[in-house]
Amino acid sequence: MALAVLQPRLAAANERINVGFIGVGGMGTNRLNGFLRHADMNPAAVCDLDSTRVDKAVERVRAARNTTPMVFRDYRKMLESKDIDAVCIATPDHWHALPLIHAAKAGKDVFVEKPLSYSIGEGRAMVRAARAANRVTQMGNHIHNDLPNYRRVVELVRSGVVGKIQRVSIWKTSETKGLGVPADGAAPKDFDYEFWLGPAPRRAYNPNRSHFNFRFFWDYSGGNFIDFWCHITDVVYWALDLKAPKFVSASGRRDLTDDNAETPNLMEVQYEFPGLNVVWSLNPQGPPGFENWNIGAAFQGTDGTIVTNYGEHKVFRKGKEVTDFARPEPSIPDSPGHIREFLDSIKSRKLTTCDVEYGHRLTKGGHLGNIALRTGRRIQWDDASEKIVGDKEAQKRVTRRYRKPWKLG
Repeated sequence: MALAVLQPRLAAANERINVGFIGVGGMGTNRLNGFLRHADMNPAAVCDLDSTRVDKAVERVRAARNTTPMVFRDYRKMLESKDIDAVCIATPDHWHALPLIHAAKAGKDVFVEKPLSYSIGEGRAMVRAARAANRVTQMGNHIHNDLPNYRRVVELVRSGVVGKIQRVSIWKTSETKGLGVPADGAAPKDFDYEFWLGPAPRRAYNPNRSHFNFRFFWDYSGGNFIDFWCHITDVVYWALDLKAPKFVSASGRRDLTDDNAETPNLMEVQYEFPGLNVVWSLNPQGPPGFENWNIGAAFQGTDGTIVTNYGEHKVFRKGKEVTDFARPEPSIPDSPGHIREFLDSIKSRKLTTCDVEYGHRLTKGGHLGNIALRTGRRIQWDDASEKIVGDKEAQKRVTRRYRKPWKLG
């Protein structure tokens, strides 16, 4: 993927980059810790709707840097600060689009967690905003850069060591225990639940609907499927330079007791690309022979199969693993690391490898799988117009209507 240069150049190579952190829960704290490893990054501000999480983030910054960041509960107030160069967005999925769009308009560069968006329409709006403002962006698909394995797999696939790829099978093991069925009630006093709902429909507060478990409710995310889609499908899109499927069909269900969550833990999705079928399986157990791999992708070619997870890969011919094959010379440059690449790109103004446009292309496939599942129909996708062909009900799910007063854009 060619790296374009964004203008204007905003930071000299030796300048410290002031970063604001929007969302400092589990993943947000993980990202904060990752950014803190870089001496040229100044943790200038933290923002969260849960004051207990803000307090912990402030203490983390003080312990690491002996400084106190600015504190915000409304990210829009943070974006007004001229002392902020970039933001890291680690919020629930339904809160990825608006902070990125508003940050871009405010002249901030953006690191945003995967999946890029809650919907395809949001993803397109995010791309437009980032491009219009010439912003550096990076989707938090960190395995792309933080482990060398994917680079070697991409090189192997492209070298033709297993021939022409005809089919790709992808899997992820899923949850086996329900979340329980807690009663609705009042939100904790230190948590701004109304703001947290944001553009999503108004619902009574339930302990399972927010924080980590938000991903198991359709209002805010798309389950284990969309949570891990970008991580493992990244190597497939990268190796085969995939754009978008033409047809998608899916089936699935939530097969757990003592549970009030909504998204499936059993799911099969069939993607029809030109000359290629891609099948995704979500199941509590991995496929035969790879039960101990909780995530993986198998590139099935005319002369063999390459199977990979995040950190390792294997080559098979005629059902047996082989090691005595000619490996191609490494051709994909090593990465300085996912966060380091983002910080370097802020200074150089070059696009990152998981820029918002690549993030949208990748995330789009996961959204189409969930649309096919929820409509129960095989859908046809026109990627040029980013519309579903001949299915008005399915098309409504491409971009959802925001709850007032929130607007996309």
